[in-house]
Amino acid sequence: MPFEPEQNQPYSLSFTAASLRPELARIIAEAFLACGDWGQARQRVLTENTLQARTPASAIRMEREIRQRIETLSRRQIEILAEAPADSRRAIAWLSILKYSAFVFVFSFQDLRGKIESLDPVLRPSDYENFFIAQAETHPELGNLATSTKEKIRRVMITMLREAGILGEGRKDFTLQRPVVPPDVLSAILADNRRWLAGFLVPDDEIAALRE
Repeated sequence: MPFEPEQNQPYSLSFTAASLRPELARIIAEAFLACGDWGQARQRVLTENTLQARTPASAIRMEREIRQRIETLSRRQIEILAEAPADSRRAIAWLSILKYSAFVFVFSFQDLRGKIESLDPVLRPSDYENFFIAQAETHPELGNLATSTKEKIRRVMITMLREAGILGEGRKDFTLQRPVVPPDVLSAILADNRRWLAGFLVPDDEIAALRE
């Protein structure tokens, strides 16, 4: 079932380069499926500026970050990201960040799911702060970050939770809810590894009961 990364494995925090952005993830997924090669897909996306970035440097950062997330997905998951309706694309984009960033995954299944299960469905500033402090005890790279960087990580995390449907859309709405997992996405996760459903705030007993 869900796991935490090894204590000596540094967290990747590069997700601050781009929030969930399922519409941009779709573009990169389409480019990959069209040519079957990540290098060619990257060249196409950057040359044609399909991400509509304001500067070349911004395009490079966004493409790299989102592509690295998508590279963690199975072929079927990439196809859903490229071809399925918006709710499925959003769920797959969230799955990609769960698979790519252990920091996001641990926060989701450990803290957010725990709050839902304890009938405390409100994300408070202290919840995230306590999580960050606790993780810094075994991940010194977190404690060494500048205050501005820590704030950016928190801000992008909140944005992704809203994009994923875990937090309400309003800026002041911090009510937690389980995000929608469409049938095609659920099937693709079960065929891969059901433990990722913990990042969708699904309880362990429900995960164990699901059939492929």
